[in-house]
Amino acid sequence: MRDITKAFNGTFANKNINLHVSSGEVLGLLGENGAGKTTLMNILYGLYRPDSGSVLINGEDVRIRNPHESMNLGIGMIHQHFMLVDNHSVLENIALGFPDSPFFFPDRFIRKKINTFSEKYGLYIDPDKQIWELSAGEQQRVEILKALFLESDLLIMDEPTSVLTPQESIDLFSIIRRMKDEGHSVILISHKLDEIMANCSRVTVLRKGETVGDSAISDVDERSLSRMMVGRDIILTFEKKPLPRGKEVLNVENLHVISDRGLETVNNVSFTVHENEIFGIAGVSGNGQRELIETITGLRKARSGNVSLFGSSILNKSPRVINNRGVTHVPEERIRFGIVPNLLIYENAVLKHHHSHPFSSIMFLDYEAVKGHAKDIIEKFSVSAPSINVPMKSLSGGNIQKLIVGREINNKPPLLVASHPTYGLDVGATEYIRKQLLQRREEGGAVLIVSEDLEELVGLCDRVGVMFKGRFTGIVDPSTTRLEDIGLLMTGIEAGEDS
Repeated sequence: MRDITKAFNGTFANKNINLHVSSGEVLGLLGENGAGKTTLMNILYGLYRPDSGSVLINGEDVRIRNPHESMNLGIGMIHQHFMLVDNHSVLENIALGFPDSPFFFPDRFIRKKINTFSEKYGLYIDPDKQIWELSAGEQQRVEILKALFLESDLLIMDEPTSVLTPQESIDLFSIIRRMKDEGHSVILISHKLDEIMANCSRVTVLRKGETVGDSAISDVDERSLSRMMVGRDIILTFEKKPLPRGKEVLNVENLHVISDRGLETVNNVSFTVHENEIFGIAGVSGNGQRELIETITGLRKARSGNVSLFGSSILNKSPRVINNRGVTHVPEERIRFGIVPNLLIYENAVLKHHHSHPFSSIMFLDYEAVKGHAKDIIEKFSVSAPSINVPMKSLSGGNIQKLIVGREINNKPPLLVASHPTYGLDVGATEYIRKQLLQRREEGGAVLIVSEDLEELVGLCDRVGVMFKGRFTGIVDPSTTRLEDIGLLMTGIEAGEDS
């Protein structure tokens, strides 16, 4: 890619960027959220057209006008935000992107091929499940299978391991190494510096739409890469102040929840969360974490059990009632459930609160108060936005997440529920979000986190409950428990509960 430039509304997303990748090479592409990485790859994949510059494949200048032309040129892409049809099955989604399906009995052919790839690469998934039934981690597996089906010469992976377990990530990188050995090229976008260092031969770093570094992996380390990305040193670990556990905020007792398929997905789960405490929930994606959080926040009805806040039951109450009582929620999928992409930034800043004082007076919104609130969040939580008057979808993923966290934490809620709060974020945004969660703990709040990043849970949480097949296999103190032991609990080997 030579001298690629792309601007949106007069703001440069890419400015004179040069990037190259050779056969049998894994190139790491690094940069903060909003640095222009995804825009650059969307140009290569045919989703955007550059304002200027050229793309050469095997030395030949090509014009890529859409993803179909890109795929015909041997380019495949796994997107950070899933490109799946929610109301179709896994099998149907994969068939949609696979041009070589036979006319007769295509489902039989695709099913057999899914089973072959699943077995070969360890990416097991039920072909008959609807996409809307799957967790984020399971949907990521579908995206990876779609890309593997096309056997691309060049595969672009945009944050492919964000919602994978450590073992799934290991399996994925073994696939990447196999593709590299076969002469394929891979461009890996990741915010996990250890992944870049371990799996790439070269790295290109973008900052504010421009190239600030292009080096062999042997010439850099994690600290120098993070400094190139954000222009300063990053604190990768935090000191968590020891605090006495405060009074009980959330109490979940003997909770049973049914999944969308009519199966019991939360089985007799009990735990408490206190003031001055961060309680984490670990587990492989699809073991009931999503349904548990949906029940606590009012998005799903429980079959039996109880959920109480300060001793008062909130079981099966509406999300608005639960929110009004002091439970705020950072959802697992920020684009689908955290924002309304086409609404303006200031409108998104008051979602769930637009009907209440000071933003509303009986029937009418007070736009001055709404806009003032949005500006306050943007300033306080370091959201990078050209204006509060642009659509929310124009922000990068990291800045969208910062605004959501700011909106949910700004009024100091008694209980903050955060699902995968740093998913897909760069090291700078991750550092910032984690600081905010620890600060809420120090202010006396209770925080409930779901994450598949075990190092994040160990670093932030006072206690961690591990879920397997809908039940807790243990509640442990991460300061005295090895990561390997938490990993065993994630496979169903139970431990004694830490009180």
